[in-house]
Amino acid sequence: MWIWARRRPQSVAEAGWKTGSRPQQVGSRNGSTVTEFILVGFEQSSPSTRALLCALFLALYSLAMAMNGLIVFITWTDPRLHSPMYFFLGHLSFLDVCFITTTIPQMLIHLVVKNHTVSFASCMTQMYLVFSVGVAECILLAFMAYDRYAAICHPLSYAVIMSRQVCMRLVSTAWVFGMINGIFLEYMSFRNPFCRDNHVENFFCEAPIVISLACGDPHFTMKVYFADAIVVLLSPMVLIVVSYARILASILGRASASGRGKTFSTCASHLTVVIFFYTSAMFSYMNPRSTHGPDKDKPFSLLYTIVTPMCNPIIYSFRNQEMKGAMVRALRRKGPAQPEAV
Repeated sequence: MWIWARRRPQSVAEAGWKTGSRPQQVGSRNGSTVTEFILVGFEQSSPSTRALLCALFLALYSLAMAMNGLIVFITWTDPRLHSPMYFFLGHLSFLDVCFITTTIPQMLIHLVVKNHTVSFASCMTQMYLVFSVGVAECILLAFMAYDRYAAICHPLSYAVIMSRQVCMRLVSTAWVFGMINGIFLEYMSFRNPFCRDNHVENFFCEAPIVISLACGDPHFTMKVYFADAIVVLLSPMVLIVVSYARILASILGRASASGRGKTFSTCASHLTVVIFFYTSAMFSYMNPRSTHGPDKDKPFSLLYTIVTPMCNPIIYSFRNQEMKGAMVRALRRKGPAQPEAV
Protein backbone atom coordinates (compact mmCIF):
# COMPACT_ATOMS: atom_id res chain seq x y z
CA MET A 1 0.00 0.00 0.00
CA TRP A 2 1.28 3.44 -0.90
CA ILE A 3 0.77 6.40 1.47
CA TRP A 4 0.02 9.69 -0.26
CA ALA A 5 -0.41 13.22 1.08
CA ARG A 6 -3.63 13.51 3.00
CA ARG A 7 -4.66 10.00 1.99
CA ARG A 8 -4.96 7.22 4.56
CA PRO A 9 -6.82 3.90 4.98
CA GLN A 10 -10.34 4.00 6.43
CA SER A 11 -9.05 2.34 9.56
CA VAL A 12 -5.76 1.38 11.05
CA ALA A 13 -6.79 -2.25 10.86
CA GLU A 14 -7.19 -1.99 7.08
CA ALA A 15 -3.61 -0.73 6.85
CA GLY A 16 -2.46 -4.02 8.33
CA TRP A 17 -1.48 -2.86 11.81
CA LYS A 18 -3.56 -5.47 13.58
CA THR A 19 -2.08 -8.22 11.44
CA GLY A 20 1.44 -6.99 12.05
CA SER A 21 2.15 -5.94 8.44
CA ARG A 22 3.57 -2.52 7.65
CA PRO A 23 2.33 -0.27 4.87
CA GLN A 24 4.86 0.17 2.12
CA GLN A 25 6.96 3.31 2.33
CA VAL A 26 6.71 6.02 -0.27
CA GLY A 27 9.90 6.62 -2.17
CA SER A 28 11.17 10.17 -2.26
CA ARG A 29 11.52 9.93 -6.04
CA ASN A 30 7.77 10.08 -6.69
CA GLY A 31 7.47 13.49 -5.05
CA SER A 32 4.72 12.67 -2.56
CA THR A 33 4.99 14.32 0.84
CA VAL A 34 3.21 13.61 4.12
CA THR A 35 0.93 16.35 5.42
CA GLU A 36 -0.52 14.46 8.38
CA PHE A 37 0.52 11.75 10.80
CA ILE A 38 -1.31 8.80 12.34
CA LEU A 39 -0.48 8.17 16.00
CA VAL A 40 -0.61 4.40 16.42
CA GLY A 41 -0.54 4.66 20.21
CA PHE A 42 -2.44 1.77 21.79
CA GLU A 43 -4.44 0.90 18.66
CA GLN A 44 -3.33 -2.72 18.73
CA SER A 45 -4.82 -3.18 22.21
CA SER A 46 -8.28 -4.64 22.63
CA PRO A 47 -11.26 -2.29 23.25
CA SER A 48 -11.49 -3.40 26.88
CA THR A 49 -7.77 -2.74 27.40
CA ARG A 50 -8.07 0.72 25.82
CA ALA A 51 -11.02 1.52 28.07
CA LEU A 52 -9.02 0.45 31.12
CA LEU A 53 -6.01 2.50 30.01
CA CYS A 54 -8.22 5.52 29.39
CA ALA A 55 -9.66 5.33 32.90
CA LEU A 56 -6.21 4.83 34.43
CA PHE A 57 -4.53 7.66 32.53
CA LEU A 58 -7.46 9.98 33.13
CA ALA A 59 -7.15 9.36 36.87
CA LEU A 60 -3.38 9.93 36.79
CA TYR A 61 -3.78 13.07 34.67
CA SER A 62 -6.44 14.48 37.00
CA LEU A 63 -4.30 13.72 40.05
CA ALA A 64 -1.22 15.31 38.49
CA MET A 65 -3.14 18.44 37.46
CA ALA A 66 -4.78 18.79 40.88
CA MET A 67 -1.58 18.25 42.88
CA ASN A 68 0.63 20.46 40.71
CA GLY A 69 -2.05 23.13 40.54
CA LEU A 70 -2.30 23.12 44.33
CA ILE A 71 1.47 23.47 44.70
CA VAL A 72 1.50 26.41 42.26
CA PHE A 73 -1.29 28.05 44.24
CA ILE A 74 0.15 27.60 47.72
CA THR A 75 3.73 28.57 46.77
CA TRP A 76 2.44 31.80 45.27
CA THR A 77 -0.10 32.68 47.99
CA ASP A 78 1.17 31.25 51.31
CA PRO A 79 3.60 33.72 52.96
CA ARG A 80 5.32 30.87 54.80
CA LEU A 81 6.50 29.45 51.49
CA HIS A 82 7.97 32.64 50.05
CA SER A 83 11.52 31.30 49.90
CA PRO A 84 13.76 30.37 46.95
CA MET A 85 13.22 26.62 47.35
CA TYR A 86 9.44 26.92 47.11
CA PHE A 87 9.71 29.59 44.42
CA PHE A 88 11.53 27.05 42.22
CA LEU A 89 9.13 24.29 43.25
CA GLY A 90 6.16 26.39 42.15
CA HIS A 91 7.71 26.92 38.73
CA LEU A 92 8.57 23.21 38.48
CA SER A 93 4.93 22.34 39.12
CA PHE A 94 3.82 24.89 36.52
CA LEU A 95 6.19 23.29 33.99
CA ASP A 96 4.75 19.88 34.85
CA VAL A 97 1.22 21.20 34.20
CA CYS A 98 2.33 22.49 30.79
CA PHE A 99 4.22 19.30 29.96
CA ILE A 100 1.47 16.86 30.85
CA THR A 101 -1.20 18.94 29.08
CA THR A 102 0.84 18.87 25.86
CA THR A 103 0.55 15.10 25.42
CA ILE A 104 -1.94 13.34 27.69
CA PRO A 105 -5.29 14.91 26.64
CA GLN A 106 -4.61 13.93 23.03
CA MET A 107 -3.77 10.38 24.12
CA LEU A 108 -7.02 10.14 26.12
CA ILE A 109 -9.03 11.23 23.08
CA HIS A 110 -7.30 8.68 20.85
CA LEU A 111 -8.07 5.91 23.34
CA VAL A 112 -11.75 6.64 22.79
CA VAL A 113 -12.08 7.61 19.12
CA LYS A 114 -10.94 5.67 16.04
CA ASN A 115 -9.46 8.60 14.14
CA HIS A 116 -5.86 8.99 15.26
CA THR A 117 -4.84 11.48 12.58
CA VAL A 118 -3.03 14.69 13.56
CA SER A 119 -2.14 17.48 11.17
CA PHE A 120 1.44 18.35 10.29
CA ALA A 121 1.11 21.70 12.11
CA SER A 122 -0.29 20.02 15.24
CA CYS A 123 2.61 17.60 15.34
CA MET A 124 5.10 20.45 14.95
CA THR A 125 3.43 22.42 17.75
CA GLN A 126 3.39 19.44 20.10
CA MET A 127 7.06 18.67 19.48
CA TYR A 128 8.04 22.30 20.07
CA LEU A 129 6.19 22.41 23.38
CA VAL A 130 7.75 19.14 24.50
CA PHE A 131 11.21 20.46 23.55
CA SER A 132 10.77 23.83 25.25
CA VAL A 133 9.12 22.68 28.47
CA GLY A 134 11.34 19.60 28.80
CA VAL A 135 14.59 21.55 28.40
CA ALA A 136 13.37 24.28 30.77
CA GLU A 137 12.62 21.61 33.39
CA CYS A 138 16.10 20.07 32.99
CA ILE A 139 17.72 23.44 33.64
CA LEU A 140 15.37 24.29 36.51
CA LEU A 141 16.19 21.03 38.28
CA ALA A 142 19.88 21.98 38.13
CA PHE A 143 19.12 25.42 39.59
CA MET A 144 17.14 23.75 42.39
CA ALA A 145 20.20 21.64 43.23
CA TYR A 146 22.35 24.78 43.32
CA ASP A 147 19.79 26.41 45.63
CA ARG A 148 20.08 23.51 48.08
CA TYR A 149 23.87 23.74 47.88
CA ALA A 150 23.81 27.47 48.69
CA ALA A 151 21.35 26.96 51.56
CA ILE A 152 23.30 24.14 53.22
CA CYS A 153 26.90 25.01 52.47
CA HIS A 154 26.65 28.82 52.71
CA PRO A 155 23.77 29.52 55.14
CA LEU A 156 25.06 32.92 56.29
CA SER A 157 25.22 34.37 52.79
CA TYR A 158 22.28 32.38 51.39
CA ALA A 159 19.91 35.36 51.35
CA VAL A 160 22.38 37.31 49.21
CA ILE A 161 23.34 34.42 46.91
CA MET A 162 19.72 33.46 46.23
CA SER A 163 18.00 36.82 46.36
CA ARG A 164 14.64 37.26 44.65
CA GLN A 165 16.30 39.00 41.70
CA VAL A 166 18.71 36.08 41.27
CA CYS A 167 15.87 33.57 41.45
CA MET A 168 13.89 35.46 38.83
CA ARG A 169 16.90 35.54 36.53
CA LEU A 170 17.52 31.82 36.94
CA VAL A 171 13.91 30.92 36.19
CA SER A 172 13.87 33.29 33.20
CA THR A 173 17.08 31.68 31.94
CA ALA A 174 15.46 28.24 32.08
CA TRP A 175 12.38 29.42 30.16
CA VAL A 176 14.27 31.43 27.54
CA PHE A 177 16.87 28.72 26.90
CA GLY A 178 14.09 26.14 26.62
CA MET A 179 12.23 28.21 24.01
CA ILE A 180 15.37 28.99 21.98
CA ASN A 181 16.53 25.38 22.09
CA GLY A 182 13.04 24.30 21.05
CA ILE A 183 13.22 26.50 17.95
CA PHE A 184 16.59 24.99 17.03
CA LEU A 185 15.43 21.39 17.48
CA GLU A 186 12.20 22.14 15.63
CA TYR A 187 14.18 23.41 12.65
CA MET A 188 16.42 20.33 12.67
CA SER A 189 13.40 18.02 12.88
CA PHE A 190 11.40 19.53 10.01
CA ARG A 191 14.06 20.86 7.66
CA ASN A 192 13.51 17.87 5.34
CA PRO A 193 10.16 16.93 3.78
CA PHE A 194 8.35 13.81 4.96
CA CYS A 195 7.73 11.26 2.24
CA ARG A 196 7.78 7.93 4.05
CA ASP A 197 5.39 6.03 6.26
CA ASN A 198 3.25 8.53 8.21
CA HIS A 199 2.49 6.19 11.14
CA VAL A 200 4.10 7.31 14.43
CA GLU A 201 4.45 4.30 16.71
CA ASN A 202 3.74 6.19 19.91
CA PHE A 203 0.87 8.08 21.52
CA PHE A 204 2.35 11.50 20.70
CA CYS A 205 4.75 13.01 18.17
CA GLU A 206 8.00 11.98 19.81
CA ALA A 207 10.94 13.53 18.00
CA PRO A 208 13.22 10.51 17.33
CA ILE A 209 10.32 8.58 15.79
CA VAL A 210 9.12 11.49 13.65
CA ILE A 211 12.64 12.21 12.40
CA SER A 212 12.99 8.64 11.16
CA LEU A 213 10.04 9.28 8.81
CA ALA A 214 11.71 12.20 7.01
CA CYS A 215 13.21 11.93 3.53
CA GLY A 216 16.91 11.32 3.26
CA ASP A 217 19.31 10.10 5.90
CA PRO A 218 18.17 10.93 9.47
CA HIS A 219 21.56 10.11 11.02
CA PHE A 220 22.86 13.67 10.85
CA THR A 221 19.76 15.00 12.61
CA MET A 222 20.06 12.31 15.28
CA LYS A 223 23.71 13.25 15.82
CA VAL A 224 22.63 16.87 16.34
CA TYR A 225 19.99 15.65 18.80
CA PHE A 226 22.63 13.64 20.66
CA ALA A 227 24.96 16.66 20.89
CA ASP A 228 22.09 18.84 22.07
CA ALA A 229 21.13 16.25 24.69
CA ILE A 230 24.69 16.35 26.03
CA VAL A 231 24.28 20.09 26.61
CA VAL A 232 20.74 20.14 28.02
CA LEU A 233 20.82 16.81 29.90
CA LEU A 234 24.38 15.98 30.91
CA SER A 235 25.51 19.53 31.70
CA PRO A 236 22.71 20.15 34.23
CA MET A 237 23.28 16.67 35.61
CA VAL A 238 26.94 17.51 36.24
CA LEU A 239 25.85 20.60 38.19
CA ILE A 240 23.40 18.48 40.18
CA VAL A 241 26.01 15.83 41.00
CA VAL A 242 28.62 18.41 42.03
CA SER A 243 26.09 20.31 44.16
CA TYR A 244 24.98 17.22 46.06
CA ALA A 245 28.52 15.92 46.43
CA ARG A 246 29.43 19.15 48.23
CA ILE A 247 26.22 19.03 50.25
CA LEU A 248 27.04 15.47 51.35
CA ALA A 249 30.57 16.44 52.35
CA SER A 250 29.28 19.45 54.27
CA ILE A 251 26.57 17.72 56.30
CA LEU A 252 28.74 14.72 57.13
CA GLY A 253 31.44 17.03 58.44
CA ARG A 254 29.48 19.38 60.68
CA ALA A 255 25.79 18.56 61.07
CA SER A 256 24.24 16.78 64.05
CA ALA A 257 22.37 13.51 63.64
CA SER A 258 18.96 15.23 63.60
CA GLY A 259 20.22 17.89 61.21
CA ARG A 260 21.57 15.24 58.88
CA GLY A 261 18.22 13.47 58.78
CA LYS A 262 16.31 16.63 57.89
CA THR A 263 18.83 17.61 55.23
CA PHE A 264 18.90 14.14 53.71
CA SER A 265 15.08 14.13 53.60
CA THR A 266 14.95 17.42 51.70
CA CYS A 267 17.69 16.44 49.26
CA ALA A 268 16.29 12.94 48.72
CA SER A 269 13.06 14.45 47.38
CA HIS A 270 14.92 16.42 44.74
CA LEU A 271 17.19 13.52 43.80
CA THR A 272 14.21 11.21 43.34
CA VAL A 273 12.61 13.65 40.90
CA VAL A 274 15.91 14.05 39.04
CA ILE A 275 16.38 10.28 38.67
CA PHE A 276 12.83 9.80 37.32
CA PHE A 277 13.07 12.61 34.79
CA TYR A 278 16.65 12.22 33.57
CA THR A 279 16.55 8.43 33.21
CA SER A 280 13.53 8.47 30.92
CA ALA A 281 14.70 11.51 28.93
CA MET A 282 18.19 10.09 28.37
CA PHE A 283 16.77 6.79 27.13
CA SER A 284 14.51 8.55 24.66
CA TYR A 285 16.99 11.06 23.25
CA MET A 286 20.48 9.62 23.80
CA ASN A 287 20.02 5.96 22.86
CA PRO A 288 20.75 4.71 19.33
CA ARG A 289 17.62 4.26 17.26
CA SER A 290 18.48 0.59 16.75
CA THR A 291 17.70 -0.03 20.43
CA HIS A 292 14.28 1.63 20.18
CA GLY A 293 10.96 0.03 19.43
CA PRO A 294 7.27 0.49 20.29
CA ASP A 295 7.51 -1.85 23.28
CA LYS A 296 10.51 0.08 24.64
CA ASP A 297 9.54 3.63 23.69
CA LYS A 298 6.04 3.72 25.15
CA PRO A 299 6.94 2.80 28.76
CA PHE A 300 9.68 5.42 28.91
CA SER A 301 7.46 7.97 27.19
CA LEU A 302 4.77 7.34 29.78
CA LEU A 303 7.37 7.66 32.53
CA TYR A 304 8.40 11.21 31.67
CA THR A 305 5.07 12.46 30.28
CA ILE A 306 2.67 11.38 33.04
CA VAL A 307 4.36 9.42 35.85
CA THR A 308 7.05 11.99 36.65
CA PRO A 309 4.69 15.03 36.64
CA MET A 310 2.36 13.08 38.92
CA CYS A 311 5.13 11.93 41.28
CA ASN A 312 6.80 15.34 41.67
CA PRO A 313 4.14 16.90 43.93
CA ILE A 314 3.64 13.64 45.85
CA ILE A 315 7.36 13.29 46.56
CA TYR A 316 7.80 16.92 47.59
CA SER A 317 4.65 17.15 49.69
CA PHE A 318 4.90 13.82 51.52
CA ARG A 319 8.56 14.35 52.47
CA ASN A 320 8.18 18.00 53.48
CA GLN A 321 6.32 19.03 56.61
CA GLU A 322 6.00 22.66 55.50
CA MET A 323 4.39 21.61 52.21
CA LYS A 324 1.98 19.26 53.96
CA GLY A 325 1.00 21.97 56.41
CA ALA A 326 0.53 24.52 53.62
CA MET A 327 -1.63 22.09 51.64
CA VAL A 328 -3.83 21.45 54.67
CA ARG A 329 -4.23 25.19 55.22
CA ALA A 330 -5.00 25.80 51.56
CA LEU A 331 -7.67 23.11 51.50
CA ARG A 332 -9.31 24.17 54.77
CA ARG A 333 -9.13 27.92 54.89
CA LYS A 334 -11.62 30.32 53.36
CA GLY A 335 -9.94 33.48 54.51
CA PRO A 336 -6.34 34.51 55.18
CA ALA A 337 -3.96 31.80 56.36
CA GLN A 338 -4.08 31.17 60.09
CA PRO A 339 -1.17 29.94 62.22
CA GLU A 340 -1.22 26.20 62.54
CA ALA A 341 1.14 23.74 64.16
CA VAL A 342 2.93 21.63 61.62
